[in-house]
Amino acid sequence: MPRRNHRRDRPERADLSRLLDVGLRVDSSQGQRWNVRSVRGNDAGRQYVCPGCQQQLSSAIAHVVVWPAEGLGDLTDRRHWHTQCWAARDRRPPRGSWR
Repeated sequence: MPRRNHRRDRPERADLSRLLDVGLRVDSSQGQRWNVRSVRGNDAGRQYVCPGCQQQLSSAIAHVVVWPAEGLGDLTDRRHWHTQCWAARDRRPPRGSWR
């Protein structure tokens, strides 16, 4: 008898919002809620300034992008943080352009 290679039960339909929010989480800091997305490194060659340490952050290394959870915001609300700096934001609050 031939073997069946397909599943008999149908998989659940994927929720579109769940698909769009891959890698997105919400963190709280300084009495505010923040959307946090982990970004893997790429070779785009962009440079950012981490608000936590005020050091250069290359797009070639993995890091997090953070923006306010309330409202839609725009590109100027996003900040690129070193992952370690975001984890230590309570001990070392942001300086510079994002207080």
